[in-house]
Amino acid sequence: MTGTGATGRTDPVRPATREDLLGLPREVAPRLLGGILTTLISGETVALRLTEVEAYHGAGTGKVADPGSHARMGRTARNATMWGEPGHLYVYLSHGIHSCVNVVSGPVGVAGGILLRAGEVVQGQDAAGRRRLERRGVVRAERDLARGPGRLGDALGLRHPVHDGIDAIAGTAQAGAVARLSLLVDPLGSVASGPRVGVAGVAGTDAFPWRFWIEGDPTVSAFRWGRGAREAAAGPGSAQ
Repeated sequence: MTGTGATGRTDPVRPATREDLLGLPREVAPRLLGGILTTLISGETVALRLTEVEAYHGAGTGKVADPGSHARMGRTARNATMWGEPGHLYVYLSHGIHSCVNVVSGPVGVAGGILLRAGEVVQGQDAAGRRRLERRGVVRAERDLARGPGRLGDALGLRHPVHDGIDAIAGTAQAGAVARLSLLVDPLGSVASGPRVGVAGVAGTDAFPWRFWIEGDPTVSAFRWGRGAREAAAGPGSAQ
């Protein structure tokens, strides 16, 4: 299997394993770039080459507490998937309308999620475009089909709450959907990193450079400050 990027380069990929995802999100996140997430729903296949991701840790995960994580205060009904087996997808609802997709990483019982912020649709453009029209009523350009976490969820057809917890390693069907994650055989040699997009306070500053993306890829979303993050960035920094 291969993933063809916007540059036309074709990179071999292989099925992801649980072991690939046992590290903490900050360590695993760059490894997802260039990989492929594929869904099969109602006979329609959509495959995305992942171009932008963000790492989120949970309470007690790693050496640094992550104030931007859904799991920062511990386990809840909403974030329970983050505490489970790596390779499942944590699908949550943002602003009451956007189903956003995360890959769970880290050992069972250690919360961690990698938000899939953007990707390039490499298979199933018609299905992804139709889903976008049904959900939002506009598709400006093909590069925008999965540019941003809400659009990415739409393109894949994964919805909260019915697909929360779907297993992208085993490929077990859940609520009429199958998801499978593949990684590059040879990881990218270098990736860009910086603050997470739209995250409030210090969690959205250079103190947490936990956003990773493929430099120059047109599907990568634009950076924007979260509430209070610009002011926090102007204050005393904290080295990671």
